[in-house]
Amino acid sequence: MHKQARWLMLIVALVLTLSLVLSACKSATPAPTQAPQEATEEPTVAPTESGGGEEGGLQIPDIEAGKFNVAFIYVGPIGDGGWTYAHNQGREYLEATLDDVHTAYLESVAEGSDAERVMRSMARKGFDAIIATSFGYQFSMPDIAAEYPDVAFLHVSGFLKNDTNFGNMFGAMEDMKYLAGMIAGARAKEDGSNRVGFIAPWPIAEVIRLGNALTMGVRETCPECVVDVRWIFTWFDPDKERQAAESLLDAGATVIVTGADTPGPVQAAGERGLWGIAYDSDVSCDADVEHCLTVPYWKWGIPYVQFVNEVKGGTWKPSDWYFDADTGGLGLRGFGDDYDTNPNIPDWVIPLVQKKMDAMLAGDIDRFDLFTGPIYDNKGNLVVPEGQSLTQSDLEGLDQETIDSFGLDREPCTICMNWLVQGFVEDAEIPSMEQ
Repeated sequence: MHKQARWLMLIVALVLTLSLVLSACKSATPAPTQAPQEATEEPTVAPTESGGGEEGGLQIPDIEAGKFNVAFIYVGPIGDGGWTYAHNQGREYLEATLDDVHTAYLESVAEGSDAERVMRSMARKGFDAIIATSFGYQFSMPDIAAEYPDVAFLHVSGFLKNDTNFGNMFGAMEDMKYLAGMIAGARAKEDGSNRVGFIAPWPIAEVIRLGNALTMGVRETCPECVVDVRWIFTWFDPDKERQAAESLLDAGATVIVTGADTPGPVQAAGERGLWGIAYDSDVSCDADVEHCLTVPYWKWGIPYVQFVNEVKGGTWKPSDWYFDADTGGLGLRGFGDDYDTNPNIPDWVIPLVQKKMDAMLAGDIDRFDLFTGPIYDNKGNLVVPEGQSLTQSDLEGLDQETIDSFGLDREPCTICMNWLVQGFVEDAEIPSMEQ
């Protein structure tokens, strides 16, 4: 997912053209993902037993002799309660699960030159694998991967890779967003508002994809409901996130669903006795467990363990790795985990959500099933014909210009993710990145 808006603006015209311009959650895919956000603070290093070294003003952690060493680069602070927090949970899971693995991380590393120096220094330091968790990091990785062929590089939320030691990974958070939408629609229906608010971080394919899945879920349980949207052009800004929530609440929404990193929007809804749905990590509801109906969250530790085991075993092959719910890498708080189902979720919708989730976990429903026509946009136009499913390139908004510009081994999208699905308010638009 993620951050430093200047980076994305530079690549919008070449990279995701209309799909990025109009929509990776970030992270993202995304936002997703996930699009960049400005970050000006110097990267900081997590405490490590072996201390660390400095190069170019950046503190680099040490490796641990005799172990397989994995370094993580985070775009935000691990205390954000969202995207970076969830990745750090995954890092901790990886180290706890595999005895012979040592991990280290740097947090709040700005995309661009800072990230490039960090990755190169980590490779030089002797890390066996480097995992970068923000959209803009990927553009520094091909050259560094070529310089260090014995290091495995994995990027989260992007689309670049090579054939030897650099791959990308993301997951179908649209699965969980759809289920969250079913809950939001049921709650709005019970409230009599028939209105859900969505906080959209960036106008990129990842965010549009997740917002569309959310809205389709809302309409499954509340066909008369509409989804209002506020674009905030950031993944992590507590003030902007809260302001967007307040605006949506003022416009009549009784459920606020955020695609950004903090629980602030949930708290804003709770202060009015209304409801929120958080994002990214399973603890995002902890700030207001009464009013946070649920949270779609990432379980990064599962794919991280798979990646490291394959690299150690010599079987890893770089790919465009995009996993669905049946891998266990996605969760919905209160459904099949250690959390109780929020009692403010209408009783009648719980078995409907659980049934669909069970089908997703069994592999009977995937992201392509969700995006199978007929699907109309919020202007009433047929976008996906009956019986036709979107392709992976459609979901990621990878058009011919993007594929040609980066030399990707992918088929271009034909129904690119640059439209809002029916159910968004009719006047909702996808703004330009140049705001």
